[in-house]
Amino acid sequence: MKNQQPRLLTLFLSVFKISAFTFGGGYVIVPLMRKRFAEDLGWVQQEEMLDMIAIAQSAPGPIAVNTSILLGYRVLGLKGALVSVLGTALPPLIVLSVISYFYQAFRQNQWIAALMNAMRAGVAAVIVDVVWTMAGNIFRKRQATPVLLMLAAFAAVWLFKVNIILVLLACGLLGLMDAWLRSRREGV
Repeated sequence: MKNQQPRLLTLFLSVFKISAFTFGGGYVIVPLMRKRFAEDLGWVQQEEMLDMIAIAQSAPGPIAVNTSILLGYRVLGLKGALVSVLGTALPPLIVLSVISYFYQAFRQNQWIAALMNAMRAGVAAVIVDVVWTMAGNIFRKRQATPVLLMLAAFAAVWLFKVNIILVLLACGLLGLMDAWLRSRREGV
């Protein structure tokens, strides 16, 4: 199925299924999107998908929606962006509508509470997998600046409780400087 021509229906059904059957937010959905669109369908390269995830993460709004907009736009233009955001947003909208309608019954049900606790453990495992995969990609490049930025950002947020917006701005500026310096050295 690899390198299949991008189609609106395939895009919509893919993001709809991913969004409908994953719990835990963008950090759970994004690796599934990467697997589906980079590995299974071959619509984008792995590196390109990681770049989209980085952009989506730094933009305001939910990362899953931002990633689906970027992906949809990349493969099928404006129509693709609209179709993919609709496919990503519909499942949570439907689920939340049902839950809000039956909120009192859900809130007091012990089975539902136990199910939600079990799902938290699964979400944590998926998030660890995402961090491991993304960090591995950074280390494989064998470039000092991205590795140092990643470690410094982690330390700033986790240890020193620096505001994430400041960390993102600093990483963005340092990354731009590094890219500019590298392009000058290579004569591009």
